[in-house]
Amino acid sequence: MALLFKTRPPHRTVSIVGTGSYVPERVLTNADLEKMVDTTDEWIVARTGIRERRLAAEGEFTSHMAAEAARRAMQQARIAPTEIDLIIAATITPDKPTPSTACLIQHQIGATNAACFDINAACSNFLYAIEIAHQFISNHTYNTVLVVAADRLSSVTNWEDRNTCILFGDGAGAAILRYRAGSHGVLSTYMGSNGSLHDILHIPGGGCALPVTPENYAERPKSISMNGREVYRHAVTMMLQAAREALDRSGLSLHDISCIIPHQANMRIIEALAERLRVPLDKFYVNLDRYGNTSGAAIAIAIDEASRSGRIRPGDCILTVVFGGGLTFASSVIEW
Repeated sequence: MALLFKTRPPHRTVSIVGTGSYVPERVLTNADLEKMVDTTDEWIVARTGIRERRLAAEGEFTSHMAAEAARRAMQQARIAPTEIDLIIAATITPDKPTPSTACLIQHQIGATNAACFDINAACSNFLYAIEIAHQFISNHTYNTVLVVAADRLSSVTNWEDRNTCILFGDGAGAAILRYRAGSHGVLSTYMGSNGSLHDILHIPGGGCALPVTPENYAERPKSISMNGREVYRHAVTMMLQAAREALDRSGLSLHDISCIIPHQANMRIIEALAERLRVPLDKFYVNLDRYGNTSGAAIAIAIDEASRSGRIRPGDCILTVVFGGGLTFASSVIEW
């Protein structure tokens, strides 16, 4: 007897229908850092392009920043919290080891119908989460997914290390993803990793391999450790590879791209990427001078700002590309 199978529904296109971002009120300028470590404003700007960054207030945690970014994304998308089916929180600084930060966000915004989980791909977090959300919606598992990338990097920064404390800030960015008839939305995505380089950008302590103890506490094992020279070398190569891969998968060329939104880590990296792609620097959206590196939130904040300011408009195709600890790297081409 023949078995009857239901016809599998066709894959759906997936669009970003709303974005939101949040940065704390407190501003830490390069002049402020001059009073904390042996550095100068000129040195920081010349080597990073960063002029200031935002720091969370006392008692303001990752989930709080994420929830505010989520509210702004929901408002733009004109959806109620109860319409959200899934929350993916992308963070390396969760409020606590468990439960997930996504569960805390769910409670704060009232998304009572949503399943929740966290991911950790370091600074590549947002684009990794976008790809995960894309799969759930495309395959008809969920209709509405909230992706939030948020980090309180000030909580894992060694403020006595002049090589790293100048780089990082706090913030959150969010996106609502849905099927939208008549739109192509996310055209292509790409993710990659190289675990052999795990120790050139990492937080060595705080896990079971190196617990924080009274004996090692003074060494600040739960702070970001970075080999800047090696990170720069691999970041440029990986972002170039990721950018080309996403373009190839989308069937588009750089001439079709209206705006490139890269990871906001270091202006020298962005300039090197522009040179190797052979595109003018003004094709890139950059805000790292105001926020520094906010990890996975950086690209999410930049996308939200670019959209709200009119830098990207409906129908534009944008290229996003990022790298992070792991090492991880990712890219996407999105029709806005």
